[in-house]
Amino acid sequence: MALKKNVAGIARDALTFILEASKSTHPHEFAGLLRSDGRLITEVLLVPGTTSDEASARMLLDMMPLDLSVVGSVHSHPVHDLRFSRADADMFGAKGYYNIIVAYPYTEKDWVCYNPSGERVDLQVVEAG
Repeated sequence: MALKKNVAGIARDALTFILEASKSTHPHEFAGLLRSDGRLITEVLLVPGTTSDEASARMLLDMMPLDLSVVGSVHSHPVHDLRFSRADADMFGAKGYYNIIVAYPYTEKDWVCYNPSGERVDLQVVEAG
């Protein structure tokens, strides 16, 4: 998958979905793929067969869609830790350029986006529509 770096932000509705999904799966991790409309991250795709527990989330690579609008991934940390770890780097792999981590208690202040190298990426939250 080519790394797309042209996203200007994330739609508030998509961020709200991520935060609510993370709350609903707590204390297990939540994981999904980020889809862009070419301008903003607008949707989260749930990959069939994804499993999670308190320590990790696993997406089955053979169940991931062949979708050129996928620009990254998202997962939650059930503890308040937004740091990018070696396990995060392994999970993100080639799943795209934008890799969002959300942390407990899953408010709009409890998330950060990283590139595949673990460097922070500034994504603006945008009212879409």
